[in-house]
Amino acid sequence: MNKGLSKIALALVAAGFAFGVSAADIKVGVASDATSMDPQEQLSGQTLEMSHLVFDPLVRYTQDMQFEPRLAEKYERIDDKTIRFFLRKGVKFHSGNEFTADDVVWTMDRLKSSVDYKAIFEPITEVKKIDDHTVDFITAKPFPLVLQTATYFFPMDAKFYTGKTNDGKDKAEIVKNGSSFASTNVSGTGPFAVKFREQGVKLDYVRNANYWDKSSKGNVQNLTVVPIKEDATRVAALLGGDVDIIYPVAPNDLERVKNGKDTQLVSLPGTRIIIIELNQNTNPALKDKRVRQAINYAINQEGIVEKINKGFGTAAGQLSPKGYVGHNEALTPQYDLAKAKALMKEAGYENGFKVSFISPAARYVNDVKIAQAVSAMLAKINIKVDLKTMPVAQYWPEFDKCAADMQLIGWHSDTEDSANLFEFLTFTKDAKTGMGQYNCAGNANTDVDKLVMDANTETDPAKRAEMLKKAEALLVEDATYVPLHWENVAYGAKKNVDIAPVANVMVFPYLGDLVVGK
Repeated sequence: MNKGLSKIALALVAAGFAFGVSAADIKVGVASDATSMDPQEQLSGQTLEMSHLVFDPLVRYTQDMQFEPRLAEKYERIDDKTIRFFLRKGVKFHSGNEFTADDVVWTMDRLKSSVDYKAIFEPITEVKKIDDHTVDFITAKPFPLVLQTATYFFPMDAKFYTGKTNDGKDKAEIVKNGSSFASTNVSGTGPFAVKFREQGVKLDYVRNANYWDKSSKGNVQNLTVVPIKEDATRVAALLGGDVDIIYPVAPNDLERVKNGKDTQLVSLPGTRIIIIELNQNTNPALKDKRVRQAINYAINQEGIVEKINKGFGTAAGQLSPKGYVGHNEALTPQYDLAKAKALMKEAGYENGFKVSFISPAARYVNDVKIAQAVSAMLAKINIKVDLKTMPVAQYWPEFDKCAADMQLIGWHSDTEDSANLFEFLTFTKDAKTGMGQYNCAGNANTDVDKLVMDANTETDPAKRAEMLKKAEALLVEDATYVPLHWENVAYGAKKNVDIAPVANVMVFPYLGDLVVGK
């Protein structure tokens, strides 16, 4: 795949000439690209963005966060523990293999071994094949989020990914941050096939002329995704006509894109929370709750949103954004420098201490500037910060080590529900279930774990909301993380690119449906 066209892509290129004169070629500038072509290796926005282009989910969200059938053309609840999915017939993978229920069963079995994804699918105990195009998702207990979970289920080509490579390795093997067959070879059912990939340089896609969704108006024939780390460089590429779409657009550049002669700006309120995890395993001072609370009080969330993000975001006092069932109106940003200093003195750290802090560069809006601002704020309570920033490809392997005292991370709920935020960011780490996979706080609150697990079997919406709101309050009191803000989402595009209908708050636009005019 790294050199020239894959055999699958060559076949699709040949078939693609049928698109005729209406076909368009575009280039997209993004902050960073996917670290792998394996849809189950890394749970990240970049991976999900790639998955929607090359694979297809069973269902997906619309712009107003409703469910839209995809590879499952319809679904129905059989009982309180079973949802039946009726799969589309006549769908083929890029390899030419037919998509059937066997691929869904195989994909779930593989997901259960994925370090990053198995926690999402842990409530689903079995995928049962009813016939070649019907499967049941069965849960051990009543579970209200099966459809939300299905938006993250991208069926893989079981025949293509089964067997041994030339050097004797299992084609189905998942290698986190490493090389595997699935990380460099792709066969999905999606609107595009991978034509050429050079990590960190560019990713070329070609239209799948045999794509099942004949109702899609998308007319992009060749799509090139180029990572452009610097915000200013990304905007300059759009304004200069070198790319057709960019995202994200940094707050400082919103007006430039909006007022550009040949460009347009599309913005949406976002639900991705940006937080800093405080690691109690690496720094003794962080074991003291008063110190953790002091750090929370020392960080001015509203100031970060207003001064650094130019108001483009919402300051946070918890994980759940407004509109989520667990959002607790009583929990607001806590900035109080005097109280922070008093807590440091009470804990015996009036003279401060040192911490290590890592942050990605160009993964989140103004992430480096925000990390620098946080470091300056902590200096006011005599905490000396050793900040290291790094590109995403290097950041996630470093994050997974949980070796820094403070680690910045953003999270968009995989289910558009509060529980997912807790399950990945605050739960007690459990290698078996995958719960707590991105919790580098060094401990967890078992009371919160129980509340959320109970909420996940509660089908009464009001009762479930109260459980999750209580979980938020307990976490804020425990102060194992610092909530910063929820990001807004902004896309920039040339005026002939109809980006608005395919943009979404998840920040993986459905470019397979993109229409480009003359």
